[in-house]
Amino acid sequence: MEKNAITNHQDLKVYQMAFDAAMKIFEVSKKFPVEERYSLTDQIRRSSRSFCANLAEAWRKRRYLAAFVAKLNDCEAEAAETQTWIEFAVKCNYLDIDTGREIYGTYNKVLGSLVSMINNPTPWLIKKTVGHPGRKTDS
Repeated sequence: MEKNAITNHQDLKVYQMAFDAAMKIFEVSKKFPVEERYSLTDQIRRSSRSFCANLAEAWRKRRYLAAFVAKLNDCEAEAAETQTWIEFAVKCNYLDIDTGREIYGTYNKVLGSLVSMINNPTPWLIKKTVGHPGRKTDS
């Protein structure tokens, strides 16, 4: 089986899982009570989408280890927040338990991948080139 090169954040499996989960959250949250529109509904949608946006930012910061890892940590926080909102949605009977478990489980996988990237960021970093553009090097 041939692996395709990862050229942007959208190629990352963790991004794809999180994006699909965010879209599932969007769909199921349409059925949440109207009085939750500006609280739970808004919060769960924001945190699930924020994960994806922060991962896109992290991908563009791969030149700098600290900035890359910091953004990945932001992703981790957003995923954990989303899991908390899922718990509330289930406990408030806005989300059936099976769907809640499915989405929560997806975020467990997302978090596992993310922690792996945080603990071993080097393969994801953009390799620095030797020398400076326009400057001759001794060869």
